[in-house]
Amino acid sequence: MSHTPLRKLDHIRIVLDSDVEHTWKTTLFEHVELRHAALPETNLGNVDTSIRFLGKRLEAPIMITGMTGGHEVAAEINCAIAKAAQELGLAMGVGSQRAAIERPELASTFSIARKCGPEIPLVANIGAPQLVKGYSVAEVRKAIEMIDADAVAIHLNAGQEAFQPEGDTEYRGVLEKIANIVAELDRPVIVKETGQGLSYEVALALRSRGVRFFDISGAGGTSWIKVEMYRAKARGMDKLARGARVFSDWGIPTLQALMEVRWASPDSCIIASGGIRTGLDVAKAIALGADIAGVALPVIRAYGERLEKGVKDFLEQLVFELRVALFLTGSSTLAELRKTELDIDPILRQRLEARGIDTELYLRGTRLLVEPGRSCSS
Repeated sequence: MSHTPLRKLDHIRIVLDSDVEHTWKTTLFEHVELRHAALPETNLGNVDTSIRFLGKRLEAPIMITGMTGGHEVAAEINCAIAKAAQELGLAMGVGSQRAAIERPELASTFSIARKCGPEIPLVANIGAPQLVKGYSVAEVRKAIEMIDADAVAIHLNAGQEAFQPEGDTEYRGVLEKIANIVAELDRPVIVKETGQGLSYEVALALRSRGVRFFDISGAGGTSWIKVEMYRAKARGMDKLARGARVFSDWGIPTLQALMEVRWASPDSCIIASGGIRTGLDVAKAIALGADIAGVALPVIRAYGERLEKGVKDFLEQLVFELRVALFLTGSSTLAELRKTELDIDPILRQRLEARGIDTELYLRGTRLLVEPGRSCSS
């Protein structure tokens, strides 16, 4: 019998009860300031944060990214999130659907998201190691059909798998496997990291294979390596636990990953996740080149505190703060926010330029090439 459902329950328990965020590494968003407009020449009530994503309208550029499924507790969480997303006009992803492909009786823990959010953009989820181990476009289609998804995310979690007691660390050949899925599938394929970030080189390689949707999921938020550290400790696996502690801050910070991926693939749809905690974070991400901002940990913790009401209240706060950020920069739309002036401190500029990013060209050109959402509509 598969141990996947128990692992999913472990993950829920640990992220609710333990310190799972990066210890010293940050998203780097604190090194960027949106410039204040004392004369906004717009009204807060007229601010429009809507955007097109996967052929549907979102009221704000926010996605609750894939977290869970495969257990009855996860089903309750997925329904609560989907209801909130439906009411507020946001997007949602589910957790890895491997559990339900292995055990079809668990499919309802994922499909409930579509029942509770009938009109939301919904994203299926399959792990990259499963492609190497034999999953084909047939299994990916099963994942999509299971939840009537508008797209599928193929998640990259090499860091997590390296320290997971049951980890799958077979990644050789995964790039071509992803390329095959992109070529054969009739839905958008989002390549998603899981807290360690996507680099310029990886984005360039994926783009050359036809990938046009990226979820950068950078470092600075949840460390899934840290999550696995707790699981290894509980099982007395000292080598794994000690190693996970050493690597618990591993990864590319979210802001850097965002700019590297946009630099590598200017015409792509980019979801910026990893440590997004406020509407101001969302605004900075959009201004810097993201199309959508993704949140996960704060949502599941809001559920843990006050169930569906907690989820809705947190997401409403996020949207409110985003609207205020637009207002205070004199922006009436996300397209105007993308054009707003930004102040980036010298330390960050130096870091980005060491990675080959011409910061001035990026700010004056690259981030402005495509309006927010233009590359995400289908």
